[in-house]
Amino acid sequence: MDLKDGDGICAEDIKLALGGHVKEGYQFKPSSPLSPGDPGYNPRPSADDQVHVLVCVLSADSAEITDSVLKKMADIREAASELGKQVNLISSQGSGKRPHIDSACPETKKDLKNVYKSQQLKQKVKDFSAAVGVPENYIFPVKNYSDETDINDDVNTLILSALRQMINLGDNFSEKLI
Repeated sequence: MDLKDGDGICAEDIKLALGGHVKEGYQFKPSSPLSPGDPGYNPRPSADDQVHVLVCVLSADSAEITDSVLKKMADIREAASELGKQVNLISSQGSGKRPHIDSACPETKKDLKNVYKSQQLKQKVKDFSAAVGVPENYIFPVKNYSDETDINDDVNTLILSALRQMINLGDNFSEKLI
């Protein structure tokens, strides 16, 4: 799902999905948000219908995100917080759906282990955290496999670390329901 201006998903639909009000198989439509009475609307969601962790993937080397998209993201984050859900951000680099952080910063291109030392990436994390309200420690840099032909432990470590945090947050939310 994309939040871009004009043809991106409606923020209200994401908020409804967080609360479990979107039935499985529903096709999101940017031009017409879901509303009560629509066939895709779930009026009585169970705990299993709810989203436990919201993840947003961003490109670390993208041009500035527009103010309207940042506002949508902040509104969604606020709605998630009101529902007791955490938002994780995967900060990555790349074009289209192939993110990897190595070309966003020369330090990480040289050695991916420098990802947490990169002042450039730290600044991007700080800026985004301030704009949207997600704590910096919930923003994870990752690199997707793109041109590699072999498994890379450094790439795997970043991906698995972010995944572990998402699973832990989901478990924490599930425990609150019990």
